[in-house]
Amino acid sequence: MENLPKAKGRTKVKDIDRELVWSLACMQCTLREIADVVGVTHETVRKHFGDLIEQGQSVGKKSLRRAQWEKALTDKSDRMLIFLGKQYLGQSDSPTNTEENTPLPWDDD
Repeated sequence: MENLPKAKGRTKVKDIDRELVWSLACMQCTLREIADVVGVTHETVRKHFGDLIEQGQSVGKKSLRRAQWEKALTDKSDRMLIFLGKQYLGQSDSPTNTEENTPLPWDDD
């Protein structure tokens, strides 16, 4: 028990570093993870920084998507091209049986 960190005073919302919250949100950290880092409850984080976190998460997703596109197109990464094809073009590894890919009727007459 002696290795546990000593409880500090209550963290005030005005003392929370908005840049830190933004950075953590861009890395897709959850509300609980952000709350643990800044030292408040996840309800406090959501209440006071909810919009900032949503914007940061969107920026993080956009950055990740940009990196994926660059990897696929610049490096000619087969794996990334396949992944993006599945995500955005509805492609799959195994064809499905639909009217579009069934054989035409055969007539020998």
